[in-house]
Parts: sequence; C-alpha cells; structure tokens
Amino acid sequence: MSHSERILAEREAQYHAQVEQDLPRNFMANLAHGMFGLTGFRLMNTPTFVPAYVFALSDSKVAVGLALGAQFMGMAMSSIWSATLIEHRTHVMRVVYSVGWLMRLQIFGLAVSAFLLSGQAALVAACLFLALFGFFSGMQNVAFNFLMSKVIPINQRGRLIGMRNFLGGLMASVVAYLGGQYLVGLNAFGNGYGSTFMLAFILTSIGITALTFVREPQSLSVRPHRSGLLERLADVPAMLRADPNYRRFFYARALGALGTAAVPFYILYVGKFISVSGFIIINLPGFITSLSGVLVSPVSVSVLGCFSLAFLLSHTISNLVWGKIADASGYRRVFLLSVGLWCLSAVLLIFGSTMALFLIAFCGLGAGFAGYQVASQNLVLEFGEPHELPMIIAVSDTASHIMMVIGPLLGGIIAMQLNYVYVFWLAVGFKFIAILIVWRLQEPRRRPEFKRMDE
Repeated sequence: MSHSERILAEREAQYHAQVEQDLPRNFMANLAHGMFGLTGFRLMNTPTFVPAYVFALSDSKVAVGLALGAQFMGMAMSSIWSATLIEHRTHVMRVVYSVGWLMRLQIFGLAVSAFLLSGQAALVAACLFLALFGFFSGMQNVAFNFLMSKVIPINQRGRLIGMRNFLGGLMASVVAYLGGQYLVGLNAFGNGYGSTFMLAFILTSIGITALTFVREPQSLSVRPHRSGLLERLADVPAMLRADPNYRRFFYARALGALGTAAVPFYILYVGKFISVSGFIIINLPGFITSLSGVLVSPVSVSVLGCFSLAFLLSHTISNLVWGKIADASGYRRVFLLSVGLWCLSAVLLIFGSTMALFLIAFCGLGAGFAGYQVASQNLVLEFGEPHELPMIIAVSDTASHIMMVIGPLLGGIIAMQLNYVYVFWLAVGFKFIAILIVWRLQEPRRRPEFKRMDE
C-alpha cells in the first residue's frame, strides 16, 4: 500500500468511526426532524387544504392545477442548482439549515397572506408562496438527502426511514383530521386555512430545529471549486453515460413517477361501482389535483372513510416492512417488490367489482406507493463517489418532479377523452417497464466500496 493510499484508508477509518460514535444522536435528530416535518408538510401537500384554499379564492379548477403545477416545477428547477451549492463544501449543514428555513418561511407567508389579504390579492400571494415553497423544497430535498447519506450508515437508513414515515404518518393523519375538523371546519381565528398553514409552519419549524443536534463529519472528498449551473447541466449526459447502473435507476424512477398519473383517479373509478353520494375533498397521500382540473371526488363520507383508511394504514404501516427489507437486502429489492405490488393492485382494481376487492386493491396501492417512495428517494444515495452524490441526487429528483407534473396532466386528458381504465393500464405499463429496468440494475451494495464500509 502506497503512502497516499494509507492516508486515505486512515481518513476513511476516522470518518466511519465518527459516524458510528455520533449515530445515536444523529439518528434521533433525524427521526424528530422527519416526524414533525412530515406532519407539517403533509398539511401542505395533502390534496385538501391548499387546493381547497386556492379554489375558494379563485373559483377555478384551472387555477388550482396551475398553482400546484407551479410548485412541482419549482422543485424541478431548483434541484440541480442546489447541488452546485453543496458539492464543493466539506460541511453542508449550514446550507441545509438555511434552505430549510427559507422553505418554511413560504408556509408562514402563505398563512399571513390568508389572514391579511382577500380576493385577487390573496390568490396572487398564494401562487407566489406555493411556487417559492416548491423551489426551496427542491433545494431542501437534495441538501438534506446528501446530509443523511453522511450521518446515517447505509445499513441503518431503512430503519430510520421506516420509523420516521410510520410515526410521522400516524401523527400527520391525526393532525390533518383535527385541522379539517376544528381549524377549517370552525374557521379558527377568523380564517381556518390561515390557521392550518400556521400550524404547518410551527410543526415544520420544530422539525428543522431538531437538526441543530446533528453532528456532521467532514466529507472525504469534494469538488475542488463551485461550478456554475450551466456548466453542471452540460455534465448531465456524461454522468448518465458514465454509470450504467445509475442510468437505469434514473429511467426507472422517472417512469415510476410518470406512473403516478393514475393515483388521482383511483377513488373516482371506485365511485362508478360503489353507491355514492355527497361531496367531499378526500385526503389520500399522492392524490394531487391534476392540471386537468380534478379537484374533488363525489364519494360518500362512509365509503370514502373506508378507502381512505385502507390506503392510509397500509401506506403508513408498510413503511416499517420496507425499512426492514431495505436494511437486510437493499433498496433495489424494495423497488422491485413495491412497484410490483403497486402494479398488481392496480390490475385488481381494474378487474374488481365489489367493495371487498376494491379495499384489498387500495391496501396494495397504499403499500406499493409507499415502498416506491422509500426506494426512489434512498436508492439514489448508493450511487457514485461522495463528491458526485449531490448532483446524482439532483438529476434524478429533477426528472421525477417533471414527470409528476406531466403525469396527472396526461392522466386527466386520457380520462376525459377515454376512461379511467386506459389511465390505469398506461400507468401499469410505465411501472412494469421500470421493474424490468431495475431488474437489470446491479445491487449497489455489492460494489467494493460498500463491502469495505461494512467491514
């Protein structure tokens, strides 16, 4: 072993020793951040409060779709720029913290504008704050995921993600119910929506404050200097060509995100077979208002409650299972199993005709969708060298966010011109191709550097 190799080995040993020493503290800080953050952001991202608020201001489904579409576009636009801010830094905690607060300030601004403004002015303010919320959210995703890759060992991330999503999901469901029942329902403090957004700000602020307890090790390697955005964009094709495994993941995640085109229409399809009445905005994870104007579902409260419970419980509880599988066998297996379950459940939904079959399908849809989210957000952390990781995260995030704008729009057009079944089959096709691509992807943990990390 040469002198330089010996120095590198010593640095790696010190790095991993510090990670292990600080793991209990960092694990709990990340868990608290995830729990409170997930709860607060669920109030913002659930297809209830924000769509209903924008619709109340505009009386336009198109305005709702455009406002939420702007949020996803903001996420897509900022991800790669975020990578250029951190990939040359030995410590990224300051960027994570700064961007995290900027993201939360948009929620605060939305809440204050709801209290102080009305009509057209409130609508313009809401669209502006949602676009900025999406922009800083895209930055936060890259920076925070990179930080987690540094402080949480690869064989512990599944347990952390599973516990975070499970506890946060339960907490978010309770808070979302209470928010709808008592804040919006009773028009708390003179504006129920403003009160809900302020609650989201408080909860997410508690989450970001928990990150102050994180101890971040110095990166083993970084880029020698900060690169410009256009320069890094020009590097993307070469990055995809350089690593066939990452290229496969990139395409598979994008196709999986495109497969979410069907998610807003699951409950609408069930309404064709189950006796329904009434008018209620539903609260399912991933049920985003599409650009085609889908806002609410004519489903009775009792029927809606059954399907919401099936989806939410399976989505929440399955996170513990996916986390355990991830730590034992890797996120590649989680991707294959969860997207496969998602596909099979969608097929059962298509051919089902009874309440029992539809409920089983919704359980599978919730669990499969949860696993896809866990795998797509964490498998990316296992590609490339440490100094390449911010850009690797950003590129795959950008593709996913763009597909999540296109998907509901495409699904809405097909649903209007044909019917929901065509949307479901198209989504199943996208996800099946994603499975085939990931099947050919080599498990990243078999690479020599991961074996060395586990020894």
